[in-house]
Amino acid sequence: MQDIYDCTVQYIIENQNKFYRLAYSYVQEEQAALDVVQNAICRALEGCFGLKNPLALKTWFYRILVNESLQYLRKRKKETTLTEEHTATLTYREPAFEEDKRAYEAVMQLPEAMKNVVLLHYYEDLTLKQIAEITDTPISTVKTRLYSALKKLKSTLKEEAL
Repeated sequence: MQDIYDCTVQYIIENQNKFYRLAYSYVQEEQAALDVVQNAICRALEGCFGLKNPLALKTWFYRILVNESLQYLRKRKKETTLTEEHTATLTYREPAFEEDKRAYEAVMQLPEAMKNVVLLHYYEDLTLKQIAEITDTPISTVKTRLYSALKKLKSTLKEEAL
């Protein structure tokens, strides 16, 4: 039992920057991303003893992280938002995303299901099979969403370039 806990802790320590980057890509706020990662880590450490296959640790944790991010977004939707004049002064830019901002912004405009697949595949380097496990969808659906998203992104970026 202690072995799975140690593996989980080691995995979390080694990949915490990746987890933050993924959470930030969903919630778009520095502190919120840190909170999401912290909540995901707590859930993982509490539930790791129920993990039957240690080889599934990566997809299992990513599923927790994605679910925590989506839960945060649902909760935030219910809350009242600040006016635009207040949010302009509170904007935080994550340096990791500044390099290819146009493409990233286009990804963020995709429908939720497509956005999830693109973020997990291209930004987190997960395989389509892993994404299917994380999102609990058939691999054929993941492929369809990915190719549809790429087609839509290509079209959007082409239009912006004109």
